[in-house]
Amino acid sequence: MKEYQSGDIRNFAIVGHGASGKTMLSEAMLACSGSISRLGSVANGSTVSDYHEDEQKRQISIHASLLHAEWQGKKLNIIDTPGYSDFISESLGALRVSDSAVVVLHVKDGVQVGTEQVWEYANIYNIPKVIVINAVDKEETSFDQALEQAREIFGERVFPLTIPVNPGPGFNQIVDVLRAEFITYQTDGMGKYEESTATGEWKEKSEKLHEELIEYIAESDDALLEKFFEEGTLSEEEMRAGLHSAVQRQTFIPLFCTSAENNVGVSRLMDFISKYGASPLDRGAAKAVDASGADIEIELSHKNPTAYIFKTLSEAHLGEMSFFRLYSGTLETGTDLYNSEKKVSERIGQIYLLNGKSRDSVKVLHGGDIAAVVKLKDTHTNDTLCHPKELVKLERVEYPKPNIHTALKPKSKGEEEKIATGLATLHEEDPTFLYKVDSELHQTVLSGQGELHLQVISDRLKNRFKVEIELLKPKVPFRETIRGKGESKYRHKKQSGGAGQFAEVWMRIEPKTRGEGVEFTQSLVGQNVDRVFVPSVEKGVMAACEEGVIAGYKVVDVKVDFYDGKQHPVDSKDVAFQIAGKHALRQAFREAKPCLLEPIYEITVKVPEECMGDVMGDISSRRGKILGMDSEGRFQVVKAQVPQMELHQYSTTLRSMTGGRGIHSEDFSHYNEMPHEIEQKVVEEGKKDEEE
Repeated sequence: MKEYQSGDIRNFAIVGHGASGKTMLSEAMLACSGSISRLGSVANGSTVSDYHEDEQKRQISIHASLLHAEWQGKKLNIIDTPGYSDFISESLGALRVSDSAVVVLHVKDGVQVGTEQVWEYANIYNIPKVIVINAVDKEETSFDQALEQAREIFGERVFPLTIPVNPGPGFNQIVDVLRAEFITYQTDGMGKYEESTATGEWKEKSEKLHEELIEYIAESDDALLEKFFEEGTLSEEEMRAGLHSAVQRQTFIPLFCTSAENNVGVSRLMDFISKYGASPLDRGAAKAVDASGADIEIELSHKNPTAYIFKTLSEAHLGEMSFFRLYSGTLETGTDLYNSEKKVSERIGQIYLLNGKSRDSVKVLHGGDIAAVVKLKDTHTNDTLCHPKELVKLERVEYPKPNIHTALKPKSKGEEEKIATGLATLHEEDPTFLYKVDSELHQTVLSGQGELHLQVISDRLKNRFKVEIELLKPKVPFRETIRGKGESKYRHKKQSGGAGQFAEVWMRIEPKTRGEGVEFTQSLVGQNVDRVFVPSVEKGVMAACEEGVIAGYKVVDVKVDFYDGKQHPVDSKDVAFQIAGKHALRQAFREAKPCLLEPIYEITVKVPEECMGDVMGDISSRRGKILGMDSEGRFQVVKAQVPQMELHQYSTTLRSMTGGRGIHSEDFSHYNEMPHEIEQKVVEEGKKDEEE
């Protein structure tokens, strides 16, 4: 491929809800450009972008795939993203480095929660959007209804630039509003077509839309607006010049109709992106911070290369591959750059342009372009590579917090090291997947964006790292505390020949305010106990608090006072007072009305209005407390507090209740006393675990 300058590059992410046809749209673009000789299919696992085994098995996109094509003298960098919210990190990374977003809606499903989610992210990154209503060849489709819904949600400025002439099975003809032409496509899937002048009602319809479009274009430029008011219209040349500006400012949002599976309407979308879509020059300078932490901007024209890593992928035959966008300068193979995040130098080896798993090596890359590089030593997603003498950090992606958690159990012993290596690698690839080795609960807990997300992680461990795991319900970190006061006098005496052990500890305990932790004090008077043994007693007390008393969970919010005791001139020693302190605490704790606390999480649930009744009922059944409700367009947002033990698999249940349209986030709030009958069950389970 020839070298492309910044102004001739079009970087765009194809985003939208699951099963809207994003992968087939990217496949059709490759077919139109001649990059592939025949159209693949998702069902057969033969598309360019869904080339991973787990994608072909499930027939869904899991990874963001980088593709490129040449069209009308422009280089199109296409990022095909997954639609399921379990893999939202892929869409976020893609939008972060794109200059525009192609938002795909299925003609029957319309706008889903996933669609609105990526739309909001595109707004955060301030990139222009183009809407595609896909699958217009399906039975009982209503393009007008889908268009109306898009306008209702995204605003009246959503404007169709192509209209289907014969929607439904056999769909092969559209009207191009810009040219007032019929475009009739061949049905071989390669996107070839014939043009003819629109006639009859289609001509009238396109002319009417054309007039509306002129108004939108005039609004994007003050000089054009003035001319429009004076003359009532714009020349074809002025209109086309104004189109680019109108798209960048989103004075209107272009909408296209397609059948990606049959490659109908796709070439017109590509024409529009090539002629009027955003280039790296349109996006302006990139936000960054310098070595001192001051905000700066990285200009595209800056001579030194600055690159941002938006995705990391470990490939069996090539090692780790880093997908990046070059934000300034020119990058050549053999260049030495510096990772300002990890503080390490990296040499740029071969630079690749990707089409799924096929790779084309290039020697030079210009500012604004997107490519991949292999075998970087310690560079991962969200890192910045810059000139060693100009240390900067580009703006990082803020990934959503996980909303589902599970514990893992190896199916074979002795594989802990392989599991640890696998989990670390998978987290570097996907920052929305987290794991934690919980020493308190003796579990490794995996956290992700949904049940499917965690299943995919489990499969990757099996296929790539050759370890099998079982996913279990994670334990809950309950806490033990007291409601009253307690006292104890505990004597530890051990005599078994040789040196003995002796210590007697007198202790008082009382509750503290929630969240204050454990406070150890001593109020010894007289000489019954040497003060040198106070730290020993404290050590014993803290050990007992770590281990728990009634169910094996940490003790919190207790004030402990060591006020008296006894010692032996020979047999009293550190270990004796540690043991006595530990048992004195346990004895006093049991007398002080002990109880269990459970972690309470604050959840925010976003669901369609018609699902509110089911969702509210479900929250109540989980002992949830509703904090408030709000509306966001067609959706209702519920805030509630729910015990952690009731949230296991909640995201799966929520999706089931809402037909996949509900999403939620959760944050730890506080600890609270649990109902007595539930406490009894937890205490019994704790005793069983201790016995085992």
